[in-house]
Amino acid sequence: MSYLGIDLGTSGLRALLVAETGRVIGSVERSYSSEHKHSGWSEQDPAHWIAALEDAVRALRSSYPDFSDLKAASVAGHMHGATLLDKDGSVIRPCILWNDTRADAEARVLDGMDKVRDISGNIVFPGFTAPKLLWVAKHEPEHFARVDKVLLPAAYLNYYLTGDFVADMSDSAGTSWLNVADREWSDTLLNAGQMRQDQMPRLVEGCQPAGTLRPELARKWGVSNAVIIAGGAGDNAAAACGIGALNEGDGFLSLGTSGVLLAARDGYHPDPASALHTFCHAVPDRWYQMGVMLSATDSLNWLGQITGKSPSDLTTDLGDTLRGPGRVRFLPYLSGERTPHNDANIRGSFTSLGKDTTRNDLTHAVLEGVAFGLRDSYEALIDTGARIDRLLAIGGGARSQYWIKLIATVLNVPLELPKDGEFGAALGAARLAMIAHTADVADRVLTPPEVAERVMPDAALQPAFDSAYQQFRSVYPTLKSVSSLS
Repeated sequence: MSYLGIDLGTSGLRALLVAETGRVIGSVERSYSSEHKHSGWSEQDPAHWIAALEDAVRALRSSYPDFSDLKAASVAGHMHGATLLDKDGSVIRPCILWNDTRADAEARVLDGMDKVRDISGNIVFPGFTAPKLLWVAKHEPEHFARVDKVLLPAAYLNYYLTGDFVADMSDSAGTSWLNVADREWSDTLLNAGQMRQDQMPRLVEGCQPAGTLRPELARKWGVSNAVIIAGGAGDNAAAACGIGALNEGDGFLSLGTSGVLLAARDGYHPDPASALHTFCHAVPDRWYQMGVMLSATDSLNWLGQITGKSPSDLTTDLGDTLRGPGRVRFLPYLSGERTPHNDANIRGSFTSLGKDTTRNDLTHAVLEGVAFGLRDSYEALIDTGARIDRLLAIGGGARSQYWIKLIATVLNVPLELPKDGEFGAALGAARLAMIAHTADVADRVLTPPEVAERVMPDAALQPAFDSAYQQFRSVYPTLKSVSSLS
């Protein structure tokens, strides 16, 4: 038996085939691009997702005979995207993606409405789905009038696979239309966003069957007609399933282009004012919360571009021994910030530069500034009562031993580095497919990976970094007042 996990990312699709034991059989990746017609716009043609999926399936079929014994599949997708379908199920316009900020004004209007935060458990961010539809209603009324269904990217692939309009709870929690506590569409939120229940897909839990593979696809793929399609998940919920972050105390730090600090929760504990995301997990009766900073490794990449050095060279030049806080400060708001400031206009800065400032000083300041930005998310999570016993560190930035030592010390939390292998969203999706097929207990399937190394905080330097973090926090009000003038 084999199971297929599909990770529908912003820049490409990854298809992962695993055995019933959880062993990885093989994987295929296919890329596609986004369109940016205007500043702040980000769109994709859903036909590119289908083409990438079909090409990936062809490659898996030709390379791995186990594909023919496929029992279930599941999709993890980038969240918040608005895929608009007419009454015939045809796509009306390109999907408006999660990183599209055109609906800033509409988001502010929705966020200020009575009960919206209370029911959704979240601030209404410009990237969420609901404000996008208000933007379409205002600027493309001819398209809005044709909307019969609104699907998130993963739900659109579910529709392609099953022929049914169905979405999971974790992905749907990022629309500003879901009652996140009760895990159902909210009439109050839909009315606020000028939408209706019949325009929404049917809801299932991520580990439950959503349908079966369409017979024509089953014949095309060379598999049985009875292949189960699980509900799937939003990308971060799927990543949590991939690394076994299921219960209170579990979490991960993703040090990628953006930075994500995620904590699994046994209950529902929203705190919208902190700009934390509070979403349903991909399994019943579980939630997760995460703080998001927009420029994590992106900050180091930027420094590399302006200094002519690769990010790895910049961090290698710092050596292996963690040093204390530097004089130079870096505010990592190159593209605005989400948690805790929810400020799209704020921008970053270096302070306390001098003639004696070196490139290593700048590098250390960037690493330190990102660590402090992640500490903002950590503090917001702790304020909701989250317990964080350990964090698994993943993403490209986790390859820097120096950075991991620094972040562990700034957060005062051990960071665990997984052994090489699969532990991302594609594996999480495959695991959800396995649960949907076998009806196994989630805790037995969604297990953590083997840990290669546990990095402990530097107790001697931790008080100094605590003091430096408080100084970091004090700069934001001044920076905000400057950004408001620009």
